[in-house]
Amino acid sequence: MAERKRLAEAATGPLKGIRILDLTSVVNGAYGVQILADQGAEVIKIEDPVGTRGGGGDIMRWSGIKPEGAPADMGPIFMTLNRNKRSVVLDLKTPQARAALLRLAATCDAVVSSVRYEGMKRLGVAYEDIVKVKPDIVFVHAAGYGSDGPYAGEPAYDDLIQSASGCADILPRTDGNPTPRIIPTLMADKVSGLFLSQAVTAALLHRQRTGEGQFVEVPMLECVTSFLMVEHLFNHTFEPPTGGLGYSRVVNPNRKPYRTKDGYIGLLPYTDKQWDQFFEIAGWGETIAKDPRFSDYTTRNRHARELYAMVETVTQERTTQEWLDLLKPLSIPVVRTNRLDDLEQDEHLKAVGLFEVYEHPEVGAYRQMRPPVKFAKTPANIRRHPPRLGQHTAEVLAEVGEAEEA
Repeated sequence: MAERKRLAEAATGPLKGIRILDLTSVVNGAYGVQILADQGAEVIKIEDPVGTRGGGGDIMRWSGIKPEGAPADMGPIFMTLNRNKRSVVLDLKTPQARAALLRLAATCDAVVSSVRYEGMKRLGVAYEDIVKVKPDIVFVHAAGYGSDGPYAGEPAYDDLIQSASGCADILPRTDGNPTPRIIPTLMADKVSGLFLSQAVTAALLHRQRTGEGQFVEVPMLECVTSFLMVEHLFNHTFEPPTGGLGYSRVVNPNRKPYRTKDGYIGLLPYTDKQWDQFFEIAGWGETIAKDPRFSDYTTRNRHARELYAMVETVTQERTTQEWLDLLKPLSIPVVRTNRLDDLEQDEHLKAVGLFEVYEHPEVGAYRQMRPPVKFAKTPANIRRHPPRLGQHTAEVLAEVGEAEEA
């Protein structure tokens, strides 16, 4: 049985003392705000009451298989995205709840929302409403699309943003199958969440320097497109373009883990010296020395498909461990390829304690990935279990003199 990790007693992260009102759900906003919570911010998560069909609150509460006897509102993805938060249920369609939310907002440094902005205006809890009770508020809105464009206000989910941003065109450029395909991770949501967390801290820094709050828009399509096109704009960086879109070394069917005698390795000689050493180990020293395709960094990149295909013909001649023992002393970048099932037993991840097991009073044992960024002076920590729906409603409202009936 895995050792149970104890919750930290208090926030120690760099955002200790910052108070955030969280009107996000699902993955994008929830992930971005959890990063801030791990880094010390006090986060109050506002959720909807239970509806006529059951459910209620963040929809991620209801997905996945829960342990026998565990509450139905504690789904696995919700558990990984909502630690270090307090949950308050408010029916914002009522005047009492709206008043309670505005009173809460007046005590906060930032409001973060992923609710469609027109909906927030109708509810009377948009930036224009909150700034009246908290003039220096930092209001960060996680939008699907920028408000200046024709898609503004349209619904946005990971699948849609991957489709619209060009992400679904990467695999076709790699393997020649023209069918667009979604990358099988919630990349658009999580990338946008990273942009969101950075935007909050940047706006808070501006407020600290100037006393001025502001409205910040974090649009998923623009964030994910800019993230993707850092390398894939490639030769279209120039005007006129000097070649095609797509970074040629990366859009390459042979860029993959290489098969060994007993598994796979990730392998990437990068510098001229590293490639020369690898060519010698492979027994190609004399041959490659005379091949202009592989003579330097620029020409190797142009012929990466051929080069990477050649690599796998030789990696299969040794076991994974033999390659690690051979290449690591030469500082040639190489790593054992893990399956998802291998991650918890990976010697590095075990040594740094990335996976931790906690004991939730109602759910039982559950696994978390600790905050991965290491602050030497102000360490992030986990100090609250993911909350039950509305668990902290009375507690939080009492702090601002509101009754739970709101």
